Amino acid sequence: MADVDVASLDIDKTVDARGSASPGPLLEAKKAIGDVGFGGVLEIWSDDPETKKDIMVWAKEVGQAYMGSAQGKGYERIFVLRRK
Repeated sequence: MADVDVASLDIDKTVDARGSASPGPLLEAKKAIGDVGFGGVLEIWSDDPETKKDIMVWAKEVGQAYMGSAQGKGYERIFVLRRK
């Protein structure tokens, strides 16, 4: 999937998992998705290179939608749309 046009997204919740190694950011995302309403967007900030792959796999497994990512300053911004 192509990178997301972040300017067009309304973020419902942001998880700052910078400084946390895998699987920490994924565990934080799993906890946070319940705070996002259906159709809402969860944004995860992570500087761990494994996080994007972990989030993509997890989202597919649980029926959420990985929307893509964008570069922050020294970290990656990863976006998930809550479907279930």
